[in-house]
Amino acid sequence: MLGAAAKKDFANGETLSTALGELSAKLGQKVVMSRAVREQHANITTFLPNEPADAVIMATCVEDVQTTVRICAAHNVPIIPWGAGTSLEGHVNAPYGGVCIDLSGMNRILKINTEDLDCVIEPGVTRKRLNEELRDQGLFFPIDPGADASLGGMASTRASGTNAVRYGTMKDNVIALKVVMPNGELITTSRRARKSSAGYDLTRLFIGAEGTLGIIVEITLKLYGIPESIVAGVCSFPTIADACNTVIQTIQCGIPVARIELLDEVQVRASNAYAKLTLPETPHLFLEFHGSETGAAEQAEMFAALAADNGGGPFASAEKPEDRTKLWQARHDAYWSVLPLRPGAKAVATDVCVPISRLAECVEATKTDIIEMGLIAPIVGHVGDGNFHTTLMVDVTDHSDVAKAEIFMKRLVERALAMEGTCTGEHGVGEGKKKYLYAEHGAGTLDAMHAIKTAFDPQNIMNPGKILPG
Repeated sequence: MLGAAAKKDFANGETLSTALGELSAKLGQKVVMSRAVREQHANITTFLPNEPADAVIMATCVEDVQTTVRICAAHNVPIIPWGAGTSLEGHVNAPYGGVCIDLSGMNRILKINTEDLDCVIEPGVTRKRLNEELRDQGLFFPIDPGADASLGGMASTRASGTNAVRYGTMKDNVIALKVVMPNGELITTSRRARKSSAGYDLTRLFIGAEGTLGIIVEITLKLYGIPESIVAGVCSFPTIADACNTVIQTIQCGIPVARIELLDEVQVRASNAYAKLTLPETPHLFLEFHGSETGAAEQAEMFAALAADNGGGPFASAEKPEDRTKLWQARHDAYWSVLPLRPGAKAVATDVCVPISRLAECVEATKTDIIEMGLIAPIVGHVGDGNFHTTLMVDVTDHSDVAKAEIFMKRLVERALAMEGTCTGEHGVGEGKKKYLYAEHGAGTLDAMHAIKTAFDPQNIMNPGKILPG
């Protein structure tokens, strides 16, 4: 039942039991209360404590979500949306108990509008499945955070990924949403038109809200034509600064690169062992260019010239689909590849984002911190938009090791903020980074955020304890 951390303004044990009884009567076997399932639906990808909900609802339709929300609202029971469990900052933990709504069963692709380059889907559809459905129609959805995340979760965390430098993030690629509000009402935030000046932009308000304002139950997404030609490849550099400076120059020169990913020498070594690559153990950029056959080739040539000026090269291209797949699978498997670097340790991923002109400075200073603090923390990044990640290998049973990791992450965030960056480029806030929101936004902005939260969710039952400090 409700944990010791529960606040007095949420349901007590008696009212929670009443709510769970009503949910079971309405939803039957869709209500699951086994401890194993509840823990599996709590935080599983950070070193934050696992805080399970009191029940998990296996929703399969909008009506299931509305029924759950209405009953929980009537009894003041917290609600935590769950997509695929790939979030990295404790977004799906239930610090005050309550009910988790698993949306993975709402996984229908409702409509593909080929002529309009958009589609309508339920939130449990994953990006891989969507692209499998789109491929035969010559279309694709570009946002690629690596993990096979649900698109509802990707919208809720304002996800980004390897293609963001060319195609933008989730906020740029969601046209409209249907959302179940904290009182159980279903609203539609926009129409399918590509632009509108009609009223507040509620769509963008829910994107990145991490389930704290409502539950996304339908998404209309932009689609793109599969490029005529795709050229991918890798380029090595003597130092991480050389690689970052090449990225800065590539963006400033206007080369329309689709992907440009940084791997430091530690990550390259791990990826070589895990993915059976044979790259030199120096910093690398993984790249991809989209366009016509001539255009993509010209982009690659322009990049190669910039790389050579910074001591990099040669640019080794991978034009065959199977070679590109192997390359990007190695990048997406970065999390798993680093686990053997410190057996028994937990991989703790964190990210920041800075203006592109400060990228080299920020990454270099971070690398210095890693070395001086004696950490194992490979660096990877979607560096085309100034976003990079470190994956700290932490012994979570050793308090001093955890403390050192926390000092490192605090310094990383402070450095990014000092450079006019952000505490998180794409992982989101959740529980893990809400302590940095005041430093990033200031009191006035946080007051505005609290006012929005109170207006939408006066009972504070929607994913409480996330994003907003205090």
